[in-house]
Amino acid sequence: MLDPTRIRADFPILTRTVYGKPLVYLDNAATAQKPRVVLEALSEFYTRHNANVHRGVHALGDEATELFEEARRTVAGFLNARDPREVVFVRNTTEAINLVAFAWGMKAVGAGDEIWTSAIEHHSNYVPWLRLAAARGARVRQFPMDAEQALPLTALDQLTPRARLVALVHVSNAFGTVHPVAEVAAAAHAVGATVLIDGAQSAPHLPVDVQALGCDFFAFSGHKLGGPMGIGVLWGRLELLEAMDPFLSGGSMIDTVTYEEATWAPPPYRFEAGTPNVADAVGLAAAIRYLEAIGREAIRTHERDLVVYGLERLAAEPGIHVFGPRDPDRHGGILSFTMDGVHPHDLATILDQEGIAIRAGHHCCQPAMRALGLSGTARASVFLYNTREEIDQLVAALARAREVFALA
Repeated sequence: MLDPTRIRADFPILTRTVYGKPLVYLDNAATAQKPRVVLEALSEFYTRHNANVHRGVHALGDEATELFEEARRTVAGFLNARDPREVVFVRNTTEAINLVAFAWGMKAVGAGDEIWTSAIEHHSNYVPWLRLAAARGARVRQFPMDAEQALPLTALDQLTPRARLVALVHVSNAFGTVHPVAEVAAAAHAVGATVLIDGAQSAPHLPVDVQALGCDFFAFSGHKLGGPMGIGVLWGRLELLEAMDPFLSGGSMIDTVTYEEATWAPPPYRFEAGTPNVADAVGLAAAIRYLEAIGREAIRTHERDLVVYGLERLAAEPGIHVFGPRDPDRHGGILSFTMDGVHPHDLATILDQEGIAIRAGHHCCQPAMRALGLSGTARASVFLYNTREEIDQLVAALARAREVFALA
């Protein structure tokens, strides 16, 4: 069993206070806090190994290169990639998806093709496809969501051979919905479509195996699993990466350059132009090793317990409306809700005064919120260091908000 009390000691920021009250950090879907081992890995790199990679013929350059490539191997193992060459380092999930939209989509998608997404995508997994469709004469279509903001499998019957890409969020950042990715991938491949999965909210919280999921691309951000900001990953099947042109051009991504032409380096370097974010890749690897030492199944079990408890507590509160599936196996570590008579931003402000950090707004999901007739929701999101007691503090603070707005 995971012991969150012991784990909390590994996260220095969790000892601080906010407005004189202990910090209750429930904004993990936005970014997770960093364990001490990640902070130490960053310090160690900059104080002992700092150098550019793949270029130097000196000891520091060799050390930095080995640490960078070891980080790539660590990520490959984390995802169960077949080959470390399938791991491309980027800044974040957004950049990874844009890379695919440009480097794969501009060649693979043509006039009359269809790009399918769900109706609850983050803008990062929707706007790039709108731009690609406009450039290539294609069409973006959405699978519908049911009453619990989930994708019904019957919606997959809408796929036809016109479908060129299915781009789907694994876990919704707005509602916590866990999509049946393996089933979607199988249906997409049956009609010849390629599958990209936005794993920003799943990589930190679920055991992720890209082979079992059956996807062709998988993207995630390091900072959401306890790594540094500014480092992310695109995993892609090697045969797809080898057929793609570069996203950015410059140093490091070339094989040869003459005054007349250039040829490209093989993947993953073809997609890593310029000096890479070496230190943060090392920090990401440290975060992955930390999570794997605890056990991803244990993390999922702990967060599932918090979600079950949180859904029960919130459902018992007057004027609270909770979104997302009620089945905890289909619900990630996100509690998205509204309170009658209180705007989500006002609610978050009151909670902040109680030392409780949540997120409020449309969560970069404006089309979904508009479809539900909402301006936004309040969102509490958990990670491995959160406790039931913090859920209790959240609920108690909601009672305080009712008092402030004279709703009690």
